[in-house]
Amino acid sequence: FYLTPSQVNSILKANEYSFKVPEFDGKNVSSVLGFDSNQLPANAPIEDRRSAATCLQTRGMLLGVFDGHAGCACAQAVSERLFYYIAVSLLPHETLLEIENAVENGRALLPILQWHKHPNDYFSKEASKLYFNSLRTYWQELIDLNSGETTDVREALINAFKRLDNDISLEAQVGDPNSFLNYLVLRVAFSGATACVAHVDGVDLHIANTGDSRAMLGVQEEDGSWSAVNLSYDHNAQNEHEVERVKMEHPKSEEKSLVKQDRLLGLLMPFRAFGDVKFKWSIELQKRVVESGPDQLNDNEYTKFIPPNYHTPPYLTAEPEVIHHKLRPQDKFLVLATDGLWETMHRQDVARIVGEYLTGVHHQQPIAVGGYKVTLGQMHGLLTERRARISSVFEDQNAATHLIRHAVGNNEFGTVDHERLSKMLSLPEELARMYRDDITIIVVQFNSHVIGAYQNEE
Repeated sequence: FYLTPSQVNSILKANEYSFKVPEFDGKNVSSVLGFDSNQLPANAPIEDRRSAATCLQTRGMLLGVFDGHAGCACAQAVSERLFYYIAVSLLPHETLLEIENAVENGRALLPILQWHKHPNDYFSKEASKLYFNSLRTYWQELIDLNSGETTDVREALINAFKRLDNDISLEAQVGDPNSFLNYLVLRVAFSGATACVAHVDGVDLHIANTGDSRAMLGVQEEDGSWSAVNLSYDHNAQNEHEVERVKMEHPKSEEKSLVKQDRLLGLLMPFRAFGDVKFKWSIELQKRVVESGPDQLNDNEYTKFIPPNYHTPPYLTAEPEVIHHKLRPQDKFLVLATDGLWETMHRQDVARIVGEYLTGVHHQQPIAVGGYKVTLGQMHGLLTERRARISSVFEDQNAATHLIRHAVGNNEFGTVDHERLSKMLSLPEELARMYRDDITIIVVQFNSHVIGAYQNEE
C-alpha cells in the first residue's frame, strides 16, 4: 500500500511547530533564534509529549521532551506541570511573595511562563485546580525556607523534578472526592515518564535528564563539517554508572535480581522516571491505594501485580542528572529527542543532517556503499538521486520534520527512500509499534552573534 509524496508529507507535518524568538529593535538579545519541533506517533494514542516556554519572571527558555510508558497519563501531566515547578524554583523571594499575596487577595497573578504550544498539546482543564494547589504549597514552602541566596539553576532543576514526582505520588495517595479526578491522579502515578529538559539563559545551557531521552549539541567545525556533543547520559542498563548506582542503593542480597534482561527488576527499561509508583511505593501502600481506588483501577492488570523480588523500595527515582555547558559561537543547535529517534539514528548523522539542513550546505562525502555489492545501475541511481537532492531546495520547512523523514525513511546508503518511508508510514497502528517507537524532536537554533558578544563581554 503506497502513499503519494503529498500523503507522506501530510502525515509527517501533522504535528510540526516552529517558534522564532522576536527581535528587539533589530537586535536579537536572546541566544536562541527559535526552535522547530515535531512528533510522529507509533502508539495510539501517542505516549510522547513535548513542551516549550519562555520564563517571564526570570530569564531563559525551557524546552523538554517526555516519553511515557504504560499509557500517556504521566507524560501528559509532567509536560504541563514540570516547567511551572522549575520556574517557581528559580524565582527570587520577593517575586514568590508577590505571587502568594496576589492569590491570597484574589488579584490577578503575574504570568510565570509564556507557552509555545502546538494546538494538539492540550492541558487538562479538569485537574488545573488540583495542580495549582500543589504548586502553591511548593512555593509557600520555598517562601518559608528563604535563605536569601539566589537560586542555583542546577539545584532548581533537581528540586523541581523531585518535588513534582513527590506531588504526583502524594496526590494519588490522598485521592480526590471527584471520581474522574481520582482516577486521573491514579493513572498518572501508576504510568511513568522520562524527561529531558533544557534551560537556556544567555550562554548558560543546562540539561536535566531523567531516563533515556537525549540531548545533543550540533557543533560546526572550522572546516564547515558537523560534529555531535552528548549533553546527557541514558539511565538504563547500558550505563555502567547507573547500574552501579542502583546496586549501591540496595542490599547485597538483591544484587542478582535488581537488573535482569537489561531491565530494572526485569521489567522497566529506564532506571529513572516520573510516576511508576509500582517501583516506589511499599507493597502495603500499593494494595491500600488500589483497593480503595475506583473500579477501573481494580480491573487494570498492571496496577494489581507486584514486581518480582520487591524487597526494599524505592527502586526508581525521578532525580535528574544535570549537565551544564557554556555555549560557544560554534555551537549551532541543540537536539532534544525521545529514544524513538536514537534507536534509528546515530548522533553523528543527526548532527550532519540537521547542520546541512540549517545551513543549506551539503558536504559531499564520497558515496559509501559499506560492503554492499552494488551494480553500475544502482550506483548511477544513487548519484542521480544525490544530484537531485542537491539541486532541490529542502522540501521541509521544519528541521524536526526533516530529521523524522530521515529517521523513518533512510535506506542503507543513508538517503531517504520514498518507498521505504511510504511503507513505514502506512503500517497499521498495531504493527507500527513493532517497527519503531513514538518519535518526538525539538531542534533549537542558537544565535552565534549573540553568543559571541556574551563571550567578549566576559
